[in-house]
Amino acid sequence: MARVIVADDAAFMRGSLEFIIKNAGHDVAGLAKNGEEAIRMYQELKPDVVMLDILMKQTDGLTALKAIMNADPRARVIMVTALGQETKEDEARKLGATGYIRKPFRQQQIIDEIAKVMQELP
Repeated sequence: MARVIVADDAAFMRGSLEFIIKNAGHDVAGLAKNGEEAIRMYQELKPDVVMLDILMKQTDGLTALKAIMNADPRARVIMVTALGQETKEDEARKLGATGYIRKPFRQQQIIDEIAKVMQELP
């Protein structure tokens, strides 16, 4: 079982991801509306995985990814974004993202990506 933080500025997307993650037997440790909340939750809750939307109002996912990786280079972060964001995907990978999911996604993609990232944990 993984402890996961979900960060997305769309309430519907946060709810959808929370539903999928919980139904797969994982724990949703926190739901963040922006990158700033995700950073704070990561520091407080020390989850196994963070799922970050790249495009968010206020603090975006790339900024949050950079801050999380600076604080903990072993953090496991899965980036979630819409099609057509390939340059952002490359940047996220360079910053240390361990996984990547494109919207629209299937439920099984979320489950598989969390499992893959958890296998990489020390």
